[in-house]
Amino acid sequence: MLLKGKTVVLGVTGSIAAYKMANVASMLVKLECDVHVIMTENATHFITPITFETLTGNKCLVDTFDRNFQFHVAHVSLAKKADLLLIAPASANVIGKLACGIADDMLTTTTMACSGKKMIAPAMNTNMFHNPILQDNLKKLAAFGYEIIQPESGVLACKDSGEGKLPKEEVLVAHILREIAYEKDLAGQKVIVTAGPTQESIDPVRYITNHSTGKMGYELAKAAMLRGAEVTLVSGVTALEKPLFVNFIQIKSAADMFETMKEHFSENDIIIKAAAVADYKPKTVADDKMKKKDGEMAIELDRTQDILKYIGEHRKEGQFLCGFSMETQNMLENSRIKLEKKNIDMIVANNLKVAGSGFGTDTNVVTMISKEEEVQLELLTKEMVAHNIIDEILKLKG
Repeated sequence: MLLKGKTVVLGVTGSIAAYKMANVASMLVKLECDVHVIMTENATHFITPITFETLTGNKCLVDTFDRNFQFHVAHVSLAKKADLLLIAPASANVIGKLACGIADDMLTTTTMACSGKKMIAPAMNTNMFHNPILQDNLKKLAAFGYEIIQPESGVLACKDSGEGKLPKEEVLVAHILREIAYEKDLAGQKVIVTAGPTQESIDPVRYITNHSTGKMGYELAKAAMLRGAEVTLVSGVTALEKPLFVNFIQIKSAADMFETMKEHFSENDIIIKAAAVADYKPKTVADDKMKKKDGEMAIELDRTQDILKYIGEHRKEGQFLCGFSMETQNMLENSRIKLEKKNIDMIVANNLKVAGSGFGTDTNVVTMISKEEEVQLELLTKEMVAHNIIDEILKLKG
């Protein structure tokens, strides 16, 4: 699992949003993370320590001088053990104390003793959040190496509207995963990924497209981000949520994707074309583009731009190019021809004939083909396929 062998300390302060942290703790435990929770006294008025103890299997700490604890010096031992410490929700009071070096309870003393990654997620009334003293304290903490997770906007518990909401549980967990889930073997690398289908308009109502959902490309973008790359995702229209922590560019047609890639691909070290671009587009966009043929409507078509071929012809020295191939016949032979013809380093062949692979599934069966070798993967989740593809890219790239 993603967080097996990792230890996360969650600091919970006195805020109505404290209830969200029960879900965060549960989500982390399901990823096999060792989760420890420290609460301020005020936080216990919003949610009980026994809730966290039940979810994590670890004693929830509140009292600095609690003797019923397995370590001799609790705040030091836990601080040393933590791979990451997240204070969420973080009240203005705790933020102020940490910014001034005050350590007068279990949470602040443990935080001060922790030399690992520390994150702060403020949650409070919008006027408190925008108070210049609070903002100055956040700047101080950022200068000291704390990562500040910005609050969301919306209707707050006090019925005011504005910034101050604790982000969703999934967002908080995503911040943790980005930091500690994987080694940063792509640090310093720029990666651009294309994903999803393109749409070629026939008229204001209809368009030509394909069955791609974009899942494979989105997983590749997420995997590269988790491994430390600066990622740009160029996506066709999909029903997927925009992934966090990547540069997202929305496109619609093959021409849009081509112009976007033409503009950006040279800036990147690794180019992964996972999009299923529509091969054809209507010849014109005029009302008369559909003509009668043997009593039926017919559309004259042109081929769309071959994006991967263009990139292969204009690649810069040191770039690694990876494409995808979806074949119904002679999969390996046809994919290897594409590898050579398009002047790329690796092509990932999708096996559409195996159950659980291809469009719209959460799993995939692929063969990674390069000039050096062919590596066939068994049926895996698209998340795991993405990481295997990146492993192979790093091995070939050297």
